[in-house]
Amino acid sequence: MADHLRAAIDSGARLRVKLGIDPSSPDIHLGHAVVLGKLRDFQELGHTAVLIIGDFTARIGDPSGQSVTRRPLEVEEVEANARTYLEQVFKVLDPNATEVRRQSEWFGGMNLADVLRLASRATLAQITTRDDFRKRIDSNSVIGIHELMYPLMQGYDSVAVKSDVELGGTDQLFNLLFARDVQRESGMEPQDVLTMPLLEGLDGVQKMSKSLANYVGVTDSPAEMFGKVMSVPDGLIGRYFLLGLGSSEDAVAVIENRVAGGENPRDVKAELARAIVSRFHSPDAASAAEEAFTSQFRRGEQPEEIAEVSLQADATTIADALPALGLAASKGEARRLVAQRGVKLNGAVVEDAESAYAPADGDVWQVGKRRYARVKVGPGGARP
Repeated sequence: MADHLRAAIDSGARLRVKLGIDPSSPDIHLGHAVVLGKLRDFQELGHTAVLIIGDFTARIGDPSGQSVTRRPLEVEEVEANARTYLEQVFKVLDPNATEVRRQSEWFGGMNLADVLRLASRATLAQITTRDDFRKRIDSNSVIGIHELMYPLMQGYDSVAVKSDVELGGTDQLFNLLFARDVQRESGMEPQDVLTMPLLEGLDGVQKMSKSLANYVGVTDSPAEMFGKVMSVPDGLIGRYFLLGLGSSEDAVAVIENRVAGGENPRDVKAELARAIVSRFHSPDAASAAEEAFTSQFRRGEQPEEIAEVSLQADATTIADALPALGLAASKGEARRLVAQRGVKLNGAVVEDAESAYAPADGDVWQVGKRRYARVKVGPGGARP
């Protein structure tokens, strides 16, 4: 397949390069931008970028890697997410060279007979060879019939838009290859497939995901984006340059050699953070974000702007106050943060999560290096 794709590119033909995105959540992050960046590369070579909004498959949810059946999304949720997706993808793609299509163009008019004819183009044996389905079958876990339709629907997208090449993450390989079978069944030349590696999140372990809170959002503020990138594990600096910025392998090798040779990883990460903020905002925004980061974290200063959170004046405990301030997800997490000496009140480390706290106007809470909240006492405030 690699030789076939290389020959197609070298032939000078204008290829139709497909990428499908499911608007299953309202925002995209740096992990999504990896494959979007590759689609932009094809645009710059003169090929047609075909971006498919999965307004039907989003209601199913891609079962790849899932151990349980997902909750189907409502039409209104999908439409709202699709609007924000389109605003965000054009931070990477050239909107003037992008053909945007929606699955509802071809699925919206199908009746039951059409769906059954589509289903006849695949077998249960074909679809259940997929690893995640096989594991769920072996463990007697539930698989919805609608989930089995997902690869078939994604494959039919390639038929509908006459795709020559389809892009996706490595976790999409089964679906992308399955689309070739659907195209053959439809009398078409099967598409070539190009997968991109998955970018690890800020935890350095799991793939970047909003649900794991380890992501850098493309609409994050410059300051937030800069700070998040500075928290990337040192061992992933080269990978973020490679995938997050699209740097060449030679350039990445030079960067990794600098770190291996003794250069402070913090300084190299600052270069990375500047480049990423410049990409999604501007060079001026990147410079301002770096200055704010330097002031706050290297000099130990508080940020100039701290979110104000209302609390009732009732006496409470530290463990109750932190979730109410939005600085912990639960009382249990609050206790862990305090035990790790990661919580400060007005600059002093908090020692006991169960100690009493009487909210006062202007109290400044800090959790970790980047999370702050200023207390506003009022009768309408949150009750811990």
